[in-house]
Amino acid sequence: MVAIVVAEKPSAARNMASALGGTKGSYKGTAYEVASLRGHLYEFAQPHAMVDSSLADAYQTWDLGNLPWNPQDLSWRREPQKNVADVIKALRAALGRGAEIVIATDLDPSGEGDLLFWEAIDELGFHGKRFSRMEFTDESKASIQKAFEQRRPVKSMQDEGDYRKAMYRSQWDFLSMQFTRIATAMGRQSGQDLVLRQGRLKSAMVSLVGDQQKAYDAYVKKPFFQNRFRDENDVMYTNPDEPRFDQKGQVPQQYGPSPVVLDSKAGKKTAPPKLLDLASLSSMLVGKGVKANLTLSTYQKMYEDQVVSYPRTEDKTITPEQFKDLAPLVDKIAAVVGVDAGLLTHRQPRSTHVKPQGTHGANRPGLKVPSSLDEVEHKYGKAGRLIYEMLAKNYLAMLAEDYLYEQQKGHVEKYPDFVGIANVPKSPGWRAVFDPDAGDDTAEGDENESSKGLGRNAEPFIFEGSNKRPEHPTMKWLMKQLEKRDVGTGATRTSTYSEVTNGKAKYPLLTEKGRKLRLAQAGEMSWRLLPGTRIGDLGLTEKVYADMRDIAAGTATAEERLAVVADWVRDDIVTMTKNAASMRAELGLKEQVVAARAEGVWQAAPGEPKKVAFKKVWSGHEFSDDEVAKLLAGETISFEARSKADKPFTATGALGGGDFKGRKFVGFQLEVPDKPTKWSGRTFTPAEVTALLAGQALEIDDFVSARTAKTFGCKVSWDAKAKKIVPDFGSGDEPPRSWCQVTFTDAQRRDLAAGKTIQGTGFVSSKGKTFDAKVAWKEEGGKKKIVPSFG
Repeated sequence: MVAIVVAEKPSAARNMASALGGTKGSYKGTAYEVASLRGHLYEFAQPHAMVDSSLADAYQTWDLGNLPWNPQDLSWRREPQKNVADVIKALRAALGRGAEIVIATDLDPSGEGDLLFWEAIDELGFHGKRFSRMEFTDESKASIQKAFEQRRPVKSMQDEGDYRKAMYRSQWDFLSMQFTRIATAMGRQSGQDLVLRQGRLKSAMVSLVGDQQKAYDAYVKKPFFQNRFRDENDVMYTNPDEPRFDQKGQVPQQYGPSPVVLDSKAGKKTAPPKLLDLASLSSMLVGKGVKANLTLSTYQKMYEDQVVSYPRTEDKTITPEQFKDLAPLVDKIAAVVGVDAGLLTHRQPRSTHVKPQGTHGANRPGLKVPSSLDEVEHKYGKAGRLIYEMLAKNYLAMLAEDYLYEQQKGHVEKYPDFVGIANVPKSPGWRAVFDPDAGDDTAEGDENESSKGLGRNAEPFIFEGSNKRPEHPTMKWLMKQLEKRDVGTGATRTSTYSEVTNGKAKYPLLTEKGRKLRLAQAGEMSWRLLPGTRIGDLGLTEKVYADMRDIAAGTATAEERLAVVADWVRDDIVTMTKNAASMRAELGLKEQVVAARAEGVWQAAPGEPKKVAFKKVWSGHEFSDDEVAKLLAGETISFEARSKADKPFTATGALGGGDFKGRKFVGFQLEVPDKPTKWSGRTFTPAEVTALLAGQALEIDDFVSARTAKTFGCKVSWDAKAKKIVPDFGSGDEPPRSWCQVTFTDAQRRDLAAGKTIQGTGFVSSKGKTFDAKVAWKEEGGKKKIVPSFG
């Protein structure tokens, strides 16, 4: 009997193999083989591909009339991710060789490790196997071996609470696609053709940045003046009850110099900062000019080479085993980043940083230590150098002593309500190893820090202050807000932030300029649409997480909790409609009339009858109820329409399917003629039709421009494949029949062909302006054309 150990990714598979004694073999009497996923191998199909064919059009069309979706309509069918065919093939073969399948994916709080395992099992059809679960605190050798020996039997996919809650979260996020369709529809009704993407994390980012940007932009400085004291060491003494004045001249001069009384001295200390997650690391690097997407891609390469730890960890501490793994490498790492190893005297695990739970552990240096930062930069670029230096110093700071300082408190002797504080550094400790605010000019230092402590005498002075301006939104600020509200993990925040700030994206939500963060055009519109909505509620993630806990515990089902999404969609359609009206008024936009739609069952649909929705207006003509009925019945109809040039014409056609920019739709399709009948205001004679069908090109002088109603001439032919007339205005060896809406005589064309310059009058430019010019037929830019001269 062979147990197939399924790891989450190749690096984890390598750790499993190393701990058990190889990729395959026997461990303590149990034959095993290590296999690997590569994260999620499958993803949900598009919504229209997960419903009955009669509903497909309704689920594909971005039309508010088709919302909300009914989750019970969806089959939740999955399809393979891109470029994973080889992984799926190898996994299928390995699973087929096993009598027992061992779940060795991550033990995530979100259940994501279980989800990506079971979705692969589900799609590959291996539910009939015997299953077990390895539960490990980290990927150290001891943890893996213990987890393999003590693996827990598993009955089925649905018996696993971690799978159920992760599947629910995945389904909820898929259904949130509806909120993108609502916001996008509201934008288009306001004349803006943008895709306004919404989601639990995206909408939270937009709401936070938009509100903070508004507060920052609306700031009005309000100065105040107040009596304070300052001693010879520049320590300030303040009285919280001292009145403030609007003008300096209003401040009473009622105080004089006074000695300072030292009230107390106390030793204080500050422990090293916490270990970094990906969001914190990326926030620091943005301040050094490294974009979030570059941090992600560079870190991934470094991780694959084992120079740094796993990037997408949710842990903010490390396990005792992980601490022991790096302990022998500490001095070597310190030498690489220029840290004095003599400062690293706290070599025992700190309980604040090292805990016996977790999986991958916080972001930190890897077990392969480079020879120098120059080597790192040569292989991974400047971003790689900064990543390694930042991670290493942050980790090493944990091994340094606490920062020690003495806090002195005192008061002004004659005016005891004026109190001063001085924090006097005594030992830098970890601050000599790692400065989390290095290079960040927005960081606030310790305003009470003083190298000399309290002075002996204080002098009164008039202090000028003002109300504090709200902080300008930055990535660092945003990540703190999201963490405080428990919205997303560090890795998810970083990857989503990279997505919404990507300047190469068609519709970015946020823009970065240096450290500063602002709303992009799509973000501005989203922010104005979000107030009062369900998707814009910062407490939404908390609600989803609460649902996940209930579903994992078996006190609720995903079906029950997903049912509420339909009501939320209805609510947000109403709320966003109101917000859109306010948005148009504030931004000076006009409401656009969205074409009415007809609905019904299309009897002539390819395959079988199906429910469809299509535009009720085509080229200025609105279909009557009778015409809609005929179109749905598959009949051909004719009606009077107007061209783009506002010219009347008879349109004949039927309902048909089409494709626009990759999006399939159903609509009225104009009947294409099988032979040339007319073109540019001129009907062809039977003889001309015969000649055109025979492949001949005809020179005709009396076509009429639809835009200017002027007569012009050119050579035309019939493209039988495309079923359309193709004009030739003489871009070859012969002068054209006409140019700028003036038809040349035969004599003029002979002169032009002979290289002569002729005088022309009444030419019309592309902007509709009439002009006279001398013209010649000569070569320019590699081809012959009419060239005007005005001298």
